Amino acid sequence: MESTMTETTEPTIITEALAVIDKGLAEMLHRELVSTDEVADLLLDVRSLLVEKTSVN
Repeated sequence: MESTMTETTEPTIITEALAVIDKGLAEMLHRELVSTDEVADLLLDVRSLLVEKTSVN
C-alpha cells in the first residue's frame, strides 16, 4: 500500500485566513478588554472566507 501526503489544494485560502486573523489580533492586541462580539466577528470573518473559497472549487 502506497502512503502519500495530502497537499493543500488551496494554499491561498490558508494565507488569506491567516491575514484576517493577524489583522484582527493586531487590532485587539493594544486593548485590555475585547468583547465576545468582536471575537465572534473575527471568527465569522475567517469562517466566511474559508467557506467562500472552498465552495468556489
